Amino acid sequence: MQDDINTRLSRLSPEIQSIMGVYALYWKLEETFDCMESDLSHPECHMLIKLDQPKRMGVLAADMLSVPSTITATADGLEKAGYLTRERDPEDRRAWLLVLTEQGEETRNMLVSEAGELFHRASGLNAEETAEFARLARKIRDNILKTGIPEGLTK
Repeated sequence: MQDDINTRLSRLSPEIQSIMGVYALYWKLEETFDCMESDLSHPECHMLIKLDQPKRMGVLAADMLSVPSTITATADGLEKAGYLTRERDPEDRRAWLLVLTEQGEETRNMLVSEAGELFHRASGLNAEETAEFARLARKIRDNILKTGIPEGLTK
């Protein structure tokens, strides 16, 4: 059965095969992310992952392809739960940085590790293939951002 599907798919153009692969990977990852052991929402997990270092909310909004009001609401929830704090930016005392607490760091490390394992299981890619896929995905993302952020990513 799988050979029949692979034969039919191989007759499609590389572009269509790529679209189908990315779509299938997206849905598989969405399904498996829902099974991750966390009480956090998707936006909260996303924010923790993006906070690899202290960041201003505007920078974080750009990184997350989101609007500042969404970032503020998500940060408020994470701060209240003890995952992050707000600290004055030493380079501009008018601005605030979001900084992970120890609990936030531990949770971020767990999320990054679990996400990596989920990606490898879902994609079937080895480390070298993952590095190449990441390079191509960054190129795609950069091109999309250059030509305009899709409306669905800004909500």
